[in-house]
Amino acid sequence: MRPALQKAMAFENPMQVPRLIKVVVNIGVKAGEKEVLDAVVADLSKITGQMPQIRKAKKSISNFKVRSGMPVGARVTLRGNRMYEFVERLINVALPRIRDFRGLPRDVFDGNGNYNFGIEDQTIFPEIDPDETKHVHGMNITLVTSADDDDHAYQLLKSLGMPLSDGKKE
Repeated sequence: MRPALQKAMAFENPMQVPRLIKVVVNIGVKAGEKEVLDAVVADLSKITGQMPQIRKAKKSISNFKVRSGMPVGARVTLRGNRMYEFVERLINVALPRIRDFRGLPRDVFDGNGNYNFGIEDQTIFPEIDPDETKHVHGMNITLVTSADDDDHAYQLLKSLGMPLSDGKKE
């Protein structure tokens, strides 16, 4: 894959070809719901194969009844083999299970070659049993690449097999 990308992007050095650096999976929950947070941690560890890190609120926000230090979510950063296994399962197993799936939008790159998208339901992953799931929650997935711009990152993700749509987000 690397030689084809090098030729397509007209790079002289193979080390200039962008690569996937890390994948971050993040799930946010309503503050103060310990039972939901425990379910999120269990589901996230099943999906990624790694224990998630509990994220705590940085500031107190009285309108949301959040105090500084309250747990508000969980995240996992995947690198190396676990990252590639997760991306492969995401592309080949999880995304095709989404109802009415027409591809991921192209316009959610951040300008620096990173790709962010959300999934509304964690039960698309085969590790999660829908019958045992009490709380359905979405997740945000960030693919961090070494690309300098969005076009190179798009070509990298397309070569990995990511089902990106050619049109804009609906």
